Amino acid sequence: MGAEKSILFALICALCLTGCGKSFPEETHPTTQAPLPVMAADTAAETTVSTEPEEERFLLTFVGDCTLGANPKNTYADVGFPRVVGEDYAYPFRNVVSFFEADDATFVNLEGTLTDVGNPADKTYTFRGSSAYSHILTDNSVEVVTLANNHSFDYGQAGYDSTRTVLEEAGIPYAQRDSGVLIALGCGLKVGLYGMVYYKLDVEDMKAEIASLREQGAELVIVAPHWGVEGSYRPTQLQTDVGHAAVDAGADIVWGSHPHVLQPIEEYGDGIIYYSMGNFCFGGNSKPEDFDTVLLQQEVIRDPEGQITLGSLKIVPCSISSVESVNNYQPTPMDVDSQRYARVLSKLDGSFEGPNLKIRKIGK
Repeated sequence: MGAEKSILFALICALCLTGCGKSFPEETHPTTQAPLPVMAADTAAETTVSTEPEEERFLLTFVGDCTLGANPKNTYADVGFPRVVGEDYAYPFRNVVSFFEADDATFVNLEGTLTDVGNPADKTYTFRGSSAYSHILTDNSVEVVTLANNHSFDYGQAGYDSTRTVLEEAGIPYAQRDSGVLIALGCGLKVGLYGMVYYKLDVEDMKAEIASLREQGAELVIVAPHWGVEGSYRPTQLQTDVGHAAVDAGADIVWGSHPHVLQPIEEYGDGIIYYSMGNFCFGGNSKPEDFDTVLLQQEVIRDPEGQITLGSLKIVPCSISSVESVNNYQPTPMDVDSQRYARVLSKLDGSFEGPNLKIRKIGK
């Protein structure tokens, strides 16, 4: 990809224990006790308490497309998301919730609607999940979503408005299409999130929104573009250009989605670009051609002066399913010694040599 820098990935064990998200502890240093000074009998000892600010570290988790529902044709199918999940809201993220719970915030791309109203749009695929599926997010420690994708209006304006209401009532902040939002995370980090979709990748609007989020007090800026070619394991030149422009304009993280497969990660300038996170918990297809996905945990560091930098990146290769024969909508970490694990890493470092998939266009 030309000028892009190679990225050093911190490989982790995919089947780590609960709490592995806390693998970036504050550094501790042994303290040497100095000899006590000799004081006169009438000299009072003074205790000095340091008031110097300390470095703070935060851990953010990112995953790809989460379609918590189904196309109408699969709604009542035995292998469809509604039948498989039922009312077991812990089911979809059961095998990854330990990562979500151990971080400071989890971000997902909500690809579809959570609504009980509206009519399906005139398109090949329309995704809808029950409004009750907001519990899949809240019960599994998902804190932030983006609606900036080509399925958020699958059930028209009524479905979109209903989805927003469901999220607001659940207390889940979200980014809309071509819109930014300032989010104060519970850990104290102020995050600016800007969402954009492939049919309007307006760089000037993006730059203006990044600047606006900074002015509003965003310490960390994340741009979430829904872009690229479905089925392609390589970003387009447009993705590269827009991603670089986002970082040049002040974005720290570019968190991409839409191709339904993984694409490389690039360190660029002071930021990082996840070109495509692929599917994650994807109710849109019970038998996709590619089951590979990933869970990324990005360390964010605030220094004593309040400056924000990116720290280590933890990569957790996963399958979208806990079984190999069919997508059962339960993303699961891969065995660290498996060929599948190595294949995921090759897709992220750009060395994967497999052919692109021929995924039928879903449309707006």
